[in-house]
Amino acid sequence: QVHLVESGGGLVPAGGSLRLSCAASGRTSSSYTMGWFRQAPGKEREFVACIMWSGGSTYYADSVKGRFTISRDNAKNTVYLQMNSLRPEDTAVYYCAADQEYYGSSWIEYDYWGQGIQVTVSS
Repeated sequence: QVHLVESGGGLVPAGGSLRLSCAASGRTSSSYTMGWFRQAPGKEREFVACIMWSGGSTYYADSVKGRFTISRDNAKNTVYLQMNSLRPEDTAVYYCAADQEYYGSSWIEYDYWGQGIQVTVSS
């Protein structure tokens, strides 16, 4: 089992920045992929970014490319999502996810999920 806890959400004006953190515990390993997803009210869960623990390969959704950066600190078992130039359409509940075998954007492939954290961008 892998336990994920997100932190760092909140309310920010358009154009501002936030950094989300996802602390992982339990049976983590360097083979895991860590992902960030988001879900706005009335919309489907949407891929944001993912990173491999080992090697650090990253992959971003087009909607956040150039504005968001995913990174990891292996010593702290923590993954970060630095969000810059935030827009009102970035408002959503953000979820951290992990999977041992899958690397990609399909949320259904990820086995482990955090509880989610609200990010609200005011216009």
